[in-house]
Formats: sequence, structure tokens, C-alpha cells
Amino acid sequence: MFVSPGDIFFSIGAFSIYYYGIIMALSLLLGVLVASNITKKLYPELNSEIIYDISPYIIMCGIIGARLYYCLLSSEYYLAHPKEIIQIWQGGISIHGAIIGGLIGGILYAKAKKLPILKLCDIFSYGLILGQALGRWGNFFNSEAFGLPTDNFFKLYIPIYKRPIEYLQYNFFHPTFLYESILDIIIFFILLFVVRKLTKNIDGIIFFSYLTMYSVARILIEQIRIDSVLNIFGIPIAQIVSLALFFVGIIGIFILRLKNESSRQTDS
Repeated sequence: MFVSPGDIFFSIGAFSIYYYGIIMALSLLLGVLVASNITKKLYPELNSEIIYDISPYIIMCGIIGARLYYCLLSSEYYLAHPKEIIQIWQGGISIHGAIIGGLIGGILYAKAKKLPILKLCDIFSYGLILGQALGRWGNFFNSEAFGLPTDNFFKLYIPIYKRPIEYLQYNFFHPTFLYESILDIIIFFILLFVVRKLTKNIDGIIFFSYLTMYSVARILIEQIRIDSVLNIFGIPIAQIVSLALFFVGIIGIFILRLKNESSRQTDS
């Protein structure tokens, strides 16, 4: 059973430090460190210092994208409470927005510096998925992103003021943050030990494989989550976006493998 200690780490007067903010900061740090180490060990042709140069742009654009995406999906609320748009320490960011924003920022920087875009996408995919695995624990401290009621061994206690109205009579819910965190770690090892070895020297495959596998994991998790910010025809927006990214990943893998086969035939 999981019971959150609350969302505030400590307070001094009116100033508070939130667990969510700490977890997000640590997840970003982990992502950058993993990307740097991956560069040193698997991409020796690149200077690992590049990761530290490009990371601030990716992080900044990722945070902006994550928050804007979430606020757009909840536009009615944030139009009525515009001051809360910047209060990301209280939760309310989207990984899909972070992926899109970070990707845009990274591509623009790489183009400006004439860096290998697909190779960098691969490198950051390793750091991103592990950063997500840690970042999901921010949802634990905020008592959010949980699933349907359950009485299984793995269950999460949600305070009554955090429960949806239709589930007020239930105390325990599926800890979907934990499920996704575990799946993210599994995806990392699949990328590192399976995909990388099967697709050596094809830049971009790791990134598109990440998109494909994470999208499948998210679609599965969304089956039991009950906090979708927006449904379209009864389908959570996260599932719709995940399905779109899944197809982007599949198409990307297909195109890259096709190009690789064509270049092999040309060389031979």
C-alpha cells in the first residue's frame, strides 16, 4: 500500500518547497546525466559536452511545451485562473507536450550548430525515458494520476479531497504512476540491450522505437486512469495522442530501415 506524505517537503513562513518540484528537478538531472554517459560509452565520435550545451534549450522548451499543452487541454479553467498557469509545482504538465516542446528546441539548436539531429534524438531518448520513470513519482506526492478503485496489494491511498466526486466512497486506487514508472524502466533496458544491438548504425531508430514503446505503455495505462483532462468521443486525449505518436514511430522506423537497405544495396 502506498500513502503519500503530502505535497509539501517543507515550509518557511509563506514559502514552501514541494516534493513535485524536487522530483521534477531530479528527473531532469537524471535525464541529462544518462544522456551524457550514453554519449561517452556508445557514441565516442561525439563530444559528451554537447549534451550539456543543448540540454538547457531542450529542458526549457520541454517545460514550456509540457505546461502549455496541459493548459490548452484545460483552457476553460486556466482562462478563468490565468495566474495559475505558471504554478507548475502544483502539477499539471504533460509528457506529450514535453516531448513535442523538447524536440522542437533540440532540433532548432542542432540545426543552428550543425549537429546530427537523429543521433542526438537517440541519445536523449535514453535519458528521457529514465527521467520519466523518476518524474512519475511526483504524481505520487501530489496524489494525482491514479487509476480506478482497487483493493489489490499494490494500492494507493488518495485523500478524500483529491478524489473525483463519483469515487468519494473509495479509499484505495490503482497506483498508475508506479505502473508507468516500471514500464519506463523496462523500455529503457529494451532500448539499450535489444533495439540498439539489432539496429546498429541506424541513427534515429532508438528515438522512433522509444515513441512506439512508450505510446503502447501509455495507451495501456490510460485504460485504468480516471483523471483525463479531456475526452474526445469518450476517449482520453492521451490515448489519441499516444496512438498518433505510435504511428509516427512505426513510420519512422520503416523509413529509416528502408533507407538503410537502399544504401547497402548502393554500396554493394
